[in-house]
Amino acid sequence: MSIKVCKFGGTSMADGNIMKRVAQIVTADEKRRYVVVSAPGKRFGGDIKVTDLLYQCYKQAQAGELSAFDETFSKIRNRFLYIEKEIDKNLGLDGLLNDIKEKILAGESEDYCASRGEYLAANIMASVLDIPFVDATEFIRFNQDGLLDESTYELGASLLKKYPRAVIPGFYGLDANGKIKTFSRGGGDISGAIVANAVAAELYENWTDVSGFFACDPRIVQNPKCISSLSYQELRELSYMGANVLHSEAIFPVRVAGIPIRICNTFRPEDAGTFIVPKVTGVDLDTPVTGIAGKKDFTVISIEKSMMNAEIGFTMRLLSVLDRYGVSFEHLPSGIDTISLVIDNEYLQNGLLEKLVQEIKETVHPDIVHIHEDIALVATVGHGMKQNVGTSARLFKALSEAGINVQMIDQGSSELNIIVGVDGKDCENCINAIYHEFF
Repeated sequence: MSIKVCKFGGTSMADGNIMKRVAQIVTADEKRRYVVVSAPGKRFGGDIKVTDLLYQCYKQAQAGELSAFDETFSKIRNRFLYIEKEIDKNLGLDGLLNDIKEKILAGESEDYCASRGEYLAANIMASVLDIPFVDATEFIRFNQDGLLDESTYELGASLLKKYPRAVIPGFYGLDANGKIKTFSRGGGDISGAIVANAVAAELYENWTDVSGFFACDPRIVQNPKCISSLSYQELRELSYMGANVLHSEAIFPVRVAGIPIRICNTFRPEDAGTFIVPKVTGVDLDTPVTGIAGKKDFTVISIEKSMMNAEIGFTMRLLSVLDRYGVSFEHLPSGIDTISLVIDNEYLQNGLLEKLVQEIKETVHPDIVHIHEDIALVATVGHGMKQNVGTSARLFKALSEAGINVQMIDQGSSELNIIVGVDGKDCENCINAIYHEFF
């Protein structure tokens, strides 16, 4: 029988009544055999996600703030015990919570602490669906470098074939030392993709609180178009630039197996959603752009040096400076005598920018170094742009008419995207201008 893997996000686990709704969605299609869940998310504005409370507990325990720890952990306990009451089952959650509390106070790791929201939510969901709970620690493995170990897929395939149906917690697995390790935040999406790969699913359904993937952030553009389908590559570009419906790394486990993804709305299951597919089968030249996404808080270090192009090893020496400080660059646009390093501000804390600039000067001896701070990157993405004459002209005309000054332009050789750097204050206006030009 064909298999669908369903991953339900934090809003779909927010309380017991929503979990019952999830159960109805799962049982409505017999192909939905494996369910991956996140920790309970916000129930209302101002609420706190369980994972955030767990991170807070860890910090308070480490700092010896026991009174504050008890108060925070009580919020977690009350949240889960209320869910247990809503589903009208006695799961013994109080005992599980006591055990978790003791382990955190005894010095368990931050990753262990953060993972317990998914662990408890999966136990509850397994009870609601009356199917087995399978812990992610039984097959998801990380190597010594903290990256997903390839053995995960073989272990998952071997284990899950023993279970015709199962509920699995997302977000974590075991590291090379047998300790719990989490993915980055939102990594439950990666867990779902891993399960889809392991069981050779025909479809990976990612259930959230929106009815698909929008052409841009609805908080920035009013009522943007919902995209019916896009490619893995387009999603990767948009997710990386801040479109956060799906974790950008969730693409990799399903891409190698050619498994499509469907973004669905738990609260509107009848909506078609968005399909994310291996390849685009046809391009509508009337709509060359698939989506627009923006990300703030970048710094650009622009380096000018005459005859740079003739200086063998120049770029290698420049990038070696970043390597020594453990700094990653986002983009590297260049000209014959110029090159720019686009760096996320998260790497430039505590005066590191000044140190980098000084060492760049000592290492490559540039003529001029310019620093551009508070830069936002806006990506315009779409397979149709390559085949549509005048796309770039339309984009820059729209920005000009909106009075937006472009600080930087970067376009990949695939012509899948055009990235512009603008002042941070112009980010939202930039996205609006591009959206209204193409949509």
